[in-house]
Amino acid sequence: MNKNRPVNLDISTIKLPITAYVSILHRISGVALFAGVAILLWMLEASLSSEASFTELKEHFQNPLCKLILWATLAALAYHMVAGIRHLIMDTGVGESLEGGQAGAKLVIAIAFIIIAALGVWIW
Repeated sequence: MNKNRPVNLDISTIKLPITAYVSILHRISGVALFAGVAILLWMLEASLSSEASFTELKEHFQNPLCKLILWATLAALAYHMVAGIRHLIMDTGVGESLEGGQAGAKLVIAIAFIIIAALGVWIW
């Protein structure tokens, strides 16, 4: 083992490329969706079981915390979907170069931001 090799253990000093941030956020959004889908399925079940439970669920979502949880779940879904579409496009051979990857990553962030902002306006 080379003991003269520099070791940087401070992650905050490492400059990652934009493609790395998009990839990390894609993974985080996937993990968030694991819990978020359970919430969405519970909401669906509650809304369909009876008119009274639908009304109760509707009243719960007047609470800002519930709205925040719903928005965060839908934001994770939106980001994960946009980043997933980017991967599908890259699977066809488009955007595999360094410049193409960076442009695709910037496009993912821009499109996801617009969708997430629109979801926030819709929910609030």
